[in-house]
Amino acid sequence: MTPQEKKQLQVMACKVRMGVIEGVHAAKSGHPGGSLSAADMFTYLYFKELRVDPKNPHWEDRDRFVLSKGHTAPGLYATLALRGFFPVEDLVTLRKMGSYLQGHPNMNTVPGVDMSTGSLGQGISVACGMALASRFKKRDNRVYTLLGDGEIQEGQVWEACMFAAHYKLDNLCVIIDNNG
Repeated sequence: MTPQEKKQLQVMACKVRMGVIEGVHAAKSGHPGGSLSAADMFTYLYFKELRVDPKNPHWEDRDRFVLSKGHTAPGLYATLALRGFFPVEDLVTLRKMGSYLQGHPNMNTVPGVDMSTGSLGQGISVACGMALASRFKKRDNRVYTLLGDGEIQEGQVWEACMFAAHYKLDNLCVIIDNNG
């Protein structure tokens, strides 16, 4: 990565953080801490790593992203808006009655969301299933999941890790946010 690319990502991460703050402030509720700590990861993934197309969010060969720590949806929403999946102006509708931007991501209403999440510990299991399905379909897409540091204590997370190792899911990338 060039110094210029790094600087562009840093600027974008600041914009993601501003989107989080604006959305959570307008909602007068939410989880800003986890969203802010994940801003750099969201930015890198959506602006450098993931193969996605905001104009075609259901593109079959896209990379997948599962936000296991669903309560950090404001960070994902800000990133998706800045990436062009929906208008940035919609961020201030976070958690409002009738808004498609609720407290946890909903794959049926939010463009760019690949999995509805909320219960901690379940995201990695879903990501493993997506990665295995991609292999069966002979696709070269990748599956990324972001977990919180607290949820890695869940038994389901460890079972999913053993599953991923057993099936050698080399198209799966698990990221743990240690709130740094």
